[in-house]
Amino acid sequence: MKRTTIITIMILAGTSCFAQAIYMTRSGQISFFSKTPMENIEAINNEVSSMINGETGEIVFAVLIKSFRFEKALMEEHFNENYMESSKIPKAMFQGKIINSSSVDFKKDGSYPVTAEGDLTLHGIKQPVQVSGTISIKNGKIIVTSEFSVKLEDYKIERPSLVADKISETIAIKINCQYERKS
Repeated sequence: MKRTTIITIMILAGTSCFAQAIYMTRSGQISFFSKTPMENIEAINNEVSSMINGETGEIVFAVLIKSFRFEKALMEEHFNENYMESSKIPKAMFQGKIINSSSVDFKKDGSYPVTAEGDLTLHGIKQPVQVSGTISIKNGKIIVTSEFSVKLEDYKIERPSLVADKISETIAIKINCQYERKS
């Protein structure tokens, strides 16, 4: 499954691993947090696949929904069955481009503020998004970090009235991925 995801990422990005500067990870991290008066909800996924084309700025993320881990098993079960319907819609994806990628020198240590535009597909719904983040380069290692929010209603994720006060309308997302050069 992981190998298929990486091959899909490369095809979607329309790149050739042998011709361009490709940076990849299969162990990136995405977490989310929902703060409500009743109970905070937090989960983390350490199995995120992602690819950056250092020459074109193309960036892709693929996330298996069932790989999110919660502190409470019941929360994880409700998340997968009732909200994300992960048996029917098993993954989320972002496919886009770093619009200011020319400001990033992938060969030079530094911290570069970036903005990515593209399509976020979550719960089977594709929405255009623009997200700010940082690309940090140190000793040839590339780290991408970002924090942004998504509205549940934009992706048709229902909050049943019985538990609506336990789930925020907006979820905070954090990305922290370390990449290695693959070409």
